[in-house]
Amino acid sequence: MKVKDTTQILQNIRRVMISGESSSAPLEAIIIPSSDAHQSEYLAPCDLRRNFVSGFTGSAGTAVITQEKAALWTDGRYFLQAERELDNSWMLMRIGVKETPSIEDWLNSTLPPKSNVGVNPLLYANRSWNAMKKKLQVKGHSLLATKSDVVDAIWKDKPVKPCNALILLDDETTGMSMGEKIASLRDKMLQNSTKWLILTALDDIAWVLNMRGSDVEFNPVFFAYLIIGESSVEVFINKNLVTEKVSTHLNSQVKINVHDYDSALEFIQQHCATADVWLTSGSSYAIVSSINENHRVMAANSPVALMKAIKNMREIKGMKAANVRDAVALCQYLHWLETEVVKGGVTECSAAKKSLHFRQQQDKFVSLSFGTISSSGSTGSIIHYTPSEDADRPVTASEIYLCDSGAQYLDGTTDTTRTVHFGNPSEYEKECFTRVLKGHIALALIVFPAGTKGYMLDTLARMHLWKAGLDYMHGTGHGVGTFLNVHEGPVGIYIGNSSRVVQVASETELAPGMIITDEPGYYENGKFGIRIENALLCTNAQTAYNFAGKKFFKFEPIAYVPIQKKMIKEELLSGDEIQWLNDYHARCLEIVGRELKSQGHTETLKWLEQQTTPV
Repeated sequence: MKVKDTTQILQNIRRVMISGESSSAPLEAIIIPSSDAHQSEYLAPCDLRRNFVSGFTGSAGTAVITQEKAALWTDGRYFLQAERELDNSWMLMRIGVKETPSIEDWLNSTLPPKSNVGVNPLLYANRSWNAMKKKLQVKGHSLLATKSDVVDAIWKDKPVKPCNALILLDDETTGMSMGEKIASLRDKMLQNSTKWLILTALDDIAWVLNMRGSDVEFNPVFFAYLIIGESSVEVFINKNLVTEKVSTHLNSQVKINVHDYDSALEFIQQHCATADVWLTSGSSYAIVSSINENHRVMAANSPVALMKAIKNMREIKGMKAANVRDAVALCQYLHWLETEVVKGGVTECSAAKKSLHFRQQQDKFVSLSFGTISSSGSTGSIIHYTPSEDADRPVTASEIYLCDSGAQYLDGTTDTTRTVHFGNPSEYEKECFTRVLKGHIALALIVFPAGTKGYMLDTLARMHLWKAGLDYMHGTGHGVGTFLNVHEGPVGIYIGNSSRVVQVASETELAPGMIITDEPGYYENGKFGIRIENALLCTNAQTAYNFAGKKFFKFEPIAYVPIQKKMIKEELLSGDEIQWLNDYHARCLEIVGRELKSQGHTETLKWLEQQTTPV
């Protein structure tokens, strides 16, 4: 694998920093987050600034450049990937490792007194800005908003901003009309005593407007801002997208005024700055600081975030249907792998392409929901690994194979992981797999009271690994959108991810209608990776008693793909765990088998029958 030489890029960045051409004063340090103006997790090519300067391609990480040093902070999902991708100009800062300083502490210990630290205010969330500013001030440093982006000043072949055609969704598909959503938001604004609601998250905007796009790979969103007032609705978007059909859609139930995308900040300053405005702390510092502090009504999450996290009946129906079709594709894929791997010639890349091929045959397929993690043997230990043609590895019968993949369908989004072996796994590999499975089952079986937050359940997925002195460095579950982002806040089961993600998820209670993943794992550096992931629907639980009138909830799997039995040490499973596994496999055969038969995939149906026999 060729590592990017960043020597000249860093020299050019430092020249711009010291010249002051992008800032009000020369900069001793610049912070380059992995973000866009909407604080998105996945980015369009034009927003991959951190990738450009560092060579690190993971979806999470922050680069910090001083006149003498360059450092990159990322979490446990990407440690091994960053080690492979960063050149010798960079220091890797491992978030979550005790010895690793925070960005603020590192800057305070590295910079000379009274230094200026720059950051693009559009790319930095307000909550992060305030925390950073406060800690830097302890050492007399200043956090400066750059006038223009420092990276853009040297990025000569920067891609243009995407402007792809929009997809319009009808009320039958979404289960709630755009007019109903806006009316509900206005009710919430009234309760919150606010005149304006500013929405900056791209998936929030797509959900409210019942529209989808493709401006960000794998995420069916489009670049826009949405501002809802007491008596008007303003959308800021590339006007080339607003065809007659789109205009009709936007004005079918509510009058929506269309503005140029780049005029959002100016509109806010002119029309919203002196009235009470509902904002999220995740909005950019540029947006939040344009509002008079006395008129800011701040919240951790937008009201839309929770509304879309709790799926309505139509959305749930669509998510279940999408997962059934996706399971058909995955069963075909796993069946194909079992047949072809032993013959030789299958690689991580060719396997990922075959996985895509099977999904493309399914009704309502739009795209993948993220880059397929197709990893064999040692690359499986890279948690968010993406295979590449220049470092392609064979998939063999002598190593564990991990595939984490998903798709966007017009009626839902999927994300499923299976770990398999096409030969004879070792006793240790089987033990690790079984302990991961026990954690997966523990979370799938839990009944919990109303008021429970995701992080409170995290130890259930880890406890059987902990008993053996094992663990994993990523979160256990994330929300999933409905034909929207595969990683959807604010719900999550996190203790191992970034502080931003953990903070947001820790404030959100689990509730019926939420869809969340259950994905514990274990990763042996340089040897193998194991993860088992299903999407779960939170539902009401029927309990024998009703303490203090409290409601209780449970989880129901909506992803049905068989779990490879040869990887399981049955003696480590309890009776209840064996019962869960057998019941789950019976449902796989019932639900997915029916669809396989309907689609005429008789050979894969026979394979599924073999995979789902009771243990």
